[in-house]
Amino acid sequence: MTKNQRINAFVQLGNYLRAEHESLHEFLARVEIKNPWYTANNVHRQLTAIAENLTQEKLTHWVATLPDQPSEKTVALVLAGNIPLVGFHDILSVLISGFHVQIKPSSDDAGLTTWILQKLVEIEPQFADKIEIVERLGAHDLIIATGSNNSARYFEYYFGQKPHIIRKNRNSVAILDGSETPEQIARLGHDIFDYFGLGCRSVSKIYIPEHYDIAQLYEGIADFHSVSQHHKYGNNYDYNKSIFLINGDVHFDNGFLLLKEDKSWASPLAVVHFERYAALANVANDLDAAQDQIQCVVTNAQITSNVPVFSFGESQCPALDDYADGVDILAFLEQHR
Repeated sequence: MTKNQRINAFVQLGNYLRAEHESLHEFLARVEIKNPWYTANNVHRQLTAIAENLTQEKLTHWVATLPDQPSEKTVALVLAGNIPLVGFHDILSVLISGFHVQIKPSSDDAGLTTWILQKLVEIEPQFADKIEIVERLGAHDLIIATGSNNSARYFEYYFGQKPHIIRKNRNSVAILDGSETPEQIARLGHDIFDYFGLGCRSVSKIYIPEHYDIAQLYEGIADFHSVSQHHKYGNNYDYNKSIFLINGDVHFDNGFLLLKEDKSWASPLAVVHFERYAALANVANDLDAAQDQIQCVVTNAQITSNVPVFSFGESQCPALDDYADGVDILAFLEQHR
């Protein structure tokens, strides 16, 4: 396949995902049974975000510097499963670069990866010889693995001798300066609650000015109250609330999100940490000092930081070149072609 053939195949996949198909709705219902976190709304949200990037213009611009010829090398992908199709960008990067791909999906995948790649092969049958989905990795030349901090140590031990990208836990942060409109705070709700806050791009900590009124935040995100109706999210909310009460931890509670003053980047599900600041420069210093733990920042404040910054509501919709952990996958693949 030429580069243009590969691009065109993904463009057609994007067209398919943007269309309404009755079979898709039936499939999403089955997915939610297999993994209750993968609600039809959340899977559809991810498919929409993927389709937004699968256009002729965006893909052509993204891979403009890539050579036309394919590679006979195989890239192994160990995918996470915290949110639906979280590893699709890795799959896209490898295939559009012309490599073979060997994929080990997460046990939480619920068949989504197999389903979307079957659609791709239906569109372009030549991809069939390029794709292998496995339970155990076989021979490969490069590897991209995503997991927890614990699994990253395992990956380093077993795969460290080969060219690799190994990703660990990361969290995302919001910065408020008190000038936000109710509409902007409502968009922040998407950064917090989309995918139930399970993604590395989900906001788990918020910086607020010293005298910021927490009620402002709660009022802005009030429309997201239905998240508590999901039994798994609701169970986590109830559990963490009981722990805070038993331990006497000072916290705020609006009935579906707990806010706790804490310097930690990572927060339990249904909890967001917050920290008050006196100057934005101090926040920037915090972020830069911990940039290997932070995926992105959402804010409208003027802040100079080495961490990628998004506007409110946009953290879960990265562009093709908004690479996880800031590592350019296309450059990595090209280096080892």
